[in-house]
Amino acid sequence: MANVESMIVEEKSHIKPIDREKTCPLLLRVFCSTGRHHSVSEYMYGNVPSNELQIYTWQDATLHELTSLVRDVNPDTRKKGQKGADDTKTLAQAKFCIGDFLDISITPPNRLPPIRRNRPY
Repeated sequence: MANVESMIVEEKSHIKPIDREKTCPLLLRVFCSTGRHHSVSEYMYGNVPSNELQIYTWQDATLHELTSLVRDVNPDTRKKGQKGADDTKTLAQAKFCIGDFLDISITPPNRLPPIRRNRPY
């Protein structure tokens, strides 16, 4: 039998650090919707959904940083959320290209009806 060897190779980021004092920010067009993503048809023929949020940011902005900016203007996102594995991923690492849109589906926490128990009053 032949020996099989596996090796884990980490992809190293070749992204240069951005000096936010000297680098002009890009315009990130963000569209939020509660419980769903916008359909592709809403972006066709030069159209976009009406609930646009414009954020000036840089390619090294993390998803967590962007979430904080959306949270400032959208009350549905202010409820405590879960930390994700991609929170530290930057726009550049997500292969964001200037001119792309960001479509965010806000998923509110499950709200179960309260459990009623027979209690003497």
